[in-house]
Amino acid sequence: MEQIQAEIEAIRSQIAALKEERQQLIVDAVVPENKSPEAIVQAYRDHARETAHQSAEVKGIDDAIAALEAQLQQKQAQLQPSQSQPRRNPLEEQVEEGRKRAHVHAERINELAAQLAQEVQELKAIADEISPSYWQVYYKPFITGFQSISVPHVRSDGDVWTIVNRVV
Repeated sequence: MEQIQAEIEAIRSQIAALKEERQQLIVDAVVPENKSPEAIVQAYRDHARETAHQSAEVKGIDDAIAALEAQLQQKQAQLQPSQSQPRRNPLEEQVEEGRKRAHVHAERINELAAQLAQEVQELKAIADEISPSYWQVYYKPFITGFQSISVPHVRSDGDVWTIVNRVV
């Protein structure tokens, strides 16, 4: 019993460490001020390469957290005495397990949507900044379609889950 409790605490501390590491991986683009156009282009290219690597790391961390949370649930189930638990309907147990898995994915969708919304807003700011000059140089718009950009958001009233589109 004490061994299971120690394993649960180890899993919880590992999950906390992974969540902290995930937060530290998110880095904003560094734009050099008063630098040459080549330096600015290189800074954005470097940021894009770094972001791709970071996205892969964040995905790996999220997968590890999901696996550890599943293991944590199993360990916590082992702690509870099976005789005192009334037997639930197998279908009900299957639904509850599915709800727990869906909750993990819904949280991940909401996190990604928030990051995507931030990226779209930054892109729109850049487009707003350079569009007048772009028209003068190329005689066409730089980016179109910013009137109604939306990202998904999952919410729940406890029983029913709803996926809505939030306008950025």
